[in-house]
Amino acid sequence: MDTGRSSALVAELRRSIRDIPDFPTPGIVFKDITPVLLDAGLFHHTTEAMAAPFAADHITHVIGIESRGFILGAPVAQHLRAAFVPVRKPGKLPHTVERVQYALEYGTDALEMHRDALGPGDRALIVDDVLATGGTARATCELVERTGARVVGCSFLMALTFLPGVQALASRRIESLLAY
Repeated sequence: MDTGRSSALVAELRRSIRDIPDFPTPGIVFKDITPVLLDAGLFHHTTEAMAAPFAADHITHVIGIESRGFILGAPVAQHLRAAFVPVRKPGKLPHTVERVQYALEYGTDALEMHRDALGPGDRALIVDDVLATGGTARATCELVERTGARVVGCSFLMALTFLPGVQALASRRIESLLAY
């Protein structure tokens, strides 16, 4: 994508994504991407731009993290002509799963993926809407690599650079359309 088009896309995304103060808890400013999804052209150009940096990387599988990673990841997979793999919270997938637990600020959480979704030789791209602390993306990378697949990179709509996500994924290739 040319620089002019990228600049125009970034400007349109900044105008479209709305801040919701105190959601889901007081002190948090939630970045609502719903207006992007409601504009078919903007949605298309957004997922196209999220896929573009990886177009020459022979991605075989796009991994979407529940739940907004599903919304963005599936069309990114189509742009890359790759398979789509959902990564979900525990108990949501019907077949044999691989599971990873990871630390939260207070406690732990877990993610699951179908065990037969990936294997050695596969080249994966992790997709989600926001890179914040990096814990979920880092856990997803671990989950993918347990299958023998290679994580080529991570593509985010936006990165919250005031949080430690970029540092948590410092050894990974990270692309984002927006930085806050």
